[in-house]
Amino acid sequence: MEKQCLECGDKIVGRVDKKFCSDGCRNAYNNRVNKDSKNLIRNTNNRLRKNYRVLEALNPNNKTKVSRAKLIERGFDFNYFTSIYTTKKGTVYYFVYDQGYLPLEGDYYALVKRES
Repeated sequence: MEKQCLECGDKIVGRVDKKFCSDGCRNAYNNRVNKDSKNLIRNTNNRLRKNYRVLEALNPNNKTKVSRAKLIERGFDFNYFTSIYTTKKGTVYYFVYDQGYLPLEGDYYALVKRES
Protein backbone atom coordinates (compact mmCIF):
# COMPACT_ATOMS: atom_id res chain seq x y z
CA MET A 1 0.00 0.00 0.00
CA GLU A 2 1.37 3.39 -1.02
CA LYS A 3 1.38 6.08 1.69
CA GLN A 4 0.52 9.66 0.80
CA CYS A 5 1.68 12.92 2.37
CA LEU A 6 -0.96 14.30 4.75
CA GLU A 7 -0.41 17.82 3.37
CA CYS A 8 0.04 17.57 -0.40
CA GLY A 9 -0.96 13.98 -1.18
CA ASP A 10 2.33 13.09 -2.90
CA LYS A 11 3.76 9.60 -2.55
CA ILE A 12 5.93 9.14 0.54
CA VAL A 13 9.29 7.42 0.09
CA GLY A 14 11.27 6.17 3.07
CA ARG A 15 10.42 4.89 6.52
CA VAL A 16 7.12 3.16 7.12
CA ASP A 17 6.07 5.65 9.83
CA LYS A 18 6.61 8.81 7.72
CA LYS A 19 3.55 11.03 7.32
CA PHE A 20 4.94 13.84 5.16
CA CYS A 21 7.03 14.01 2.00
CA SER A 22 9.13 16.96 3.24
CA ASP A 23 9.82 19.29 6.15
CA GLY A 24 7.90 22.00 4.30
CA CYS A 25 4.76 19.87 4.12
CA ARG A 26 5.09 18.85 7.78
CA ASN A 27 5.42 22.52 8.81
CA ALA A 28 2.52 23.66 6.62
CA TYR A 29 0.27 20.88 7.96
CA ASN A 30 1.09 21.56 11.62
CA ASN A 31 0.76 25.34 11.19
CA ARG A 32 -2.68 24.86 9.65
CA VAL A 33 -3.85 22.35 12.28
CA ASN A 34 -2.52 24.32 15.26
CA LYS A 35 -3.61 27.76 14.05
CA ASP A 36 -5.66 29.65 16.62
CA SER A 37 -8.96 29.73 14.78
CA LYS A 38 -10.74 32.08 17.14
CA ASN A 39 -9.72 35.67 17.84
CA LEU A 40 -10.40 35.24 21.57
CA ILE A 41 -7.92 32.38 21.88
CA ARG A 42 -5.28 34.11 19.78
CA ASN A 43 -5.66 37.41 21.66
CA THR A 44 -5.56 35.68 25.06
CA ASN A 45 -2.42 33.75 24.12
CA ASN A 46 -0.78 36.95 22.84
CA ARG A 47 -1.63 38.75 26.10
CA LEU A 48 -0.21 35.85 28.19
CA ARG A 49 2.99 35.87 26.12
CA LYS A 50 3.32 39.64 26.62
CA ASN A 51 2.78 39.33 30.39
CA TYR A 52 5.33 36.50 30.56
CA ARG A 53 7.95 38.58 28.71
CA VAL A 54 7.35 41.55 31.05
CA LEU A 55 7.73 39.41 34.20
CA GLU A 56 10.79 37.64 32.81
CA ALA A 57 12.49 40.92 31.87
CA LEU A 58 11.84 42.53 35.25
CA ASN A 59 12.86 39.43 37.22
CA PRO A 60 16.29 38.31 35.92
CA ASN A 61 17.40 36.90 39.30
CA ASN A 62 14.19 34.91 39.94
CA LYS A 63 13.15 37.09 42.90
CA THR A 64 12.71 40.86 43.02
CA LYS A 65 10.37 43.72 43.97
CA VAL A 66 8.82 46.08 41.43
CA SER A 67 6.20 48.83 41.38
CA ARG A 68 2.77 48.45 39.79
CA ALA A 69 3.57 51.51 37.66
CA LYS A 70 6.64 49.81 36.16
CA LEU A 71 4.59 46.70 35.27
CA ILE A 72 1.86 48.81 33.65
CA GLU A 73 4.44 50.96 31.85
CA ARG A 74 5.78 47.77 30.21
CA GLY A 75 2.28 46.76 29.11
CA PHE A 76 1.47 44.19 31.80
CA ASP A 77 -2.24 43.30 32.05
CA PHE A 78 -3.28 42.02 35.50
CA ASN A 79 -6.38 40.36 34.02
CA TYR A 80 -4.34 37.62 32.32
CA PHE A 81 -2.54 34.88 34.26
CA THR A 82 -2.41 31.08 34.04
CA SER A 83 -2.75 29.99 37.67
CA ILE A 84 -3.17 31.07 41.28
CA TYR A 85 -1.17 29.57 44.14
CA THR A 86 -2.27 30.03 47.74
CA THR A 87 0.25 29.21 50.48
CA LYS A 88 -0.72 27.50 53.75
CA LYS A 89 -0.67 30.95 55.38
CA GLY A 90 -3.16 32.24 52.79
CA THR A 91 -0.74 34.31 50.70
CA VAL A 92 -1.97 34.43 47.08
CA TYR A 93 0.52 34.35 44.18
CA TYR A 94 -0.56 34.84 40.57
CA PHE A 95 1.43 33.00 37.90
CA VAL A 96 1.96 33.35 34.18
CA TYR A 97 3.38 29.88 33.58
CA ASP A 98 6.45 29.78 35.87
CA GLN A 99 6.74 33.55 36.43
CA GLY A 100 4.71 34.77 39.40
CA TYR A 101 3.82 37.91 41.28
CA LEU A 102 2.53 38.67 44.75
CA PRO A 103 0.74 41.94 45.52
CA LEU A 104 2.48 43.83 48.36
CA GLU A 105 1.59 47.00 50.24
CA GLY A 106 2.05 50.38 48.60
CA ASP A 107 1.39 49.28 45.01
CA TYR A 108 4.45 47.02 44.87
CA TYR A 109 4.75 43.43 43.73
CA ALA A 110 7.17 40.67 44.63
CA LEU A 111 8.20 38.84 41.44
CA VAL A 112 9.21 35.19 41.72
CA LYS A 113 10.04 32.30 39.46
CA ARG A 114 8.66 28.86 40.27
CA GLU A 115 11.29 26.13 40.38
CA SER A 116 10.65 23.35 37.87
